[in-house]
Amino acid sequence: MTKKINRYIVRVYAIIINSDNEILISDEFQMNMRMTKFPGGGMHFGEGAIDCLKREAVEEFGQEIEVLEHFYTTDYFQQAQFYNDAQLISIYYRAKFSTPIKFNISNKSFNFEQEQNGAQSFRWVKLSELNPEEMTFPIDKKVANMIKGFL
Repeated sequence: MTKKINRYIVRVYAIIINSDNEILISDEFQMNMRMTKFPGGGMHFGEGAIDCLKREAVEEFGQEIEVLEHFYTTDYFQQAQFYNDAQLISIYYRAKFSTPIKFNISNKSFNFEQEQNGAQSFRWVKLSELNPEEMTFPIDKKVANMIKGFL
């Protein structure tokens, strides 16, 4: 029996597209599973969405980003994948790096030494080759389809 939905989980993500028309993708090992998603993470209580994204950028990339504009917020019910009692709300912003990239960019997916929780690698994907089905989560698939629709 599933629990009654009684809380929200809010996650905030960056849509970063470089001058070569490539989008930044994060490959991670979290919650004991592989996941391909947009960079970002969970919003803390008392934190605004943009502040969350800026904090996540420093945590994940080790550098700041500039948030440009809102792109999409979940507009339908999505149960959280890992929590039966929670509804997931995801917020996406277009963003760019304020300074040249200082972290490693891989040319292959899941380019980390060990599959342990917290492992993460980043890669650029040509917008023309962005495949929504390669994204792990339903809202990321929708956003990838939206991005493809703008091409």
